[in-house]
Amino acid sequence: MKRFQMAQLDALTAVRCPCGHARRAFAESGNAASVHIVQIESDAKAHYHKKMTEIYVILEGEGHVELDGELYPVKPLTAIYIQPGCRHRAVGRLTLLNIPVPAFDPADEWFD
Repeated sequence: MKRFQMAQLDALTAVRCPCGHARRAFAESGNAASVHIVQIESDAKAHYHKKMTEIYVILEGEGHVELDGELYPVKPLTAIYIQPGCRHRAVGRLTLLNIPVPAFDPADEWFD
């Protein structure tokens, strides 16, 4: 039995998400975390999670991240640790690495 998983993120099918489009690896139930490459679009919607923590790492572009109603500037290699309950969205044409902990669960996306 293998004790590892591998994914080629740029080969995964992108799915629509509140922020734009995400390519998700390791989101299977039971995984401790997952990893996503997300293309942010201008219509990103503020949302929050009740259980999931997310770590964003900006890979490309400059813009802002809105955290609990306040905008913070971001650029490549900015890292953001987003705790459960924090309403958030990215603003601008950005590419980011998102690491949800535990693994992403679409039932844990909440909107006001």
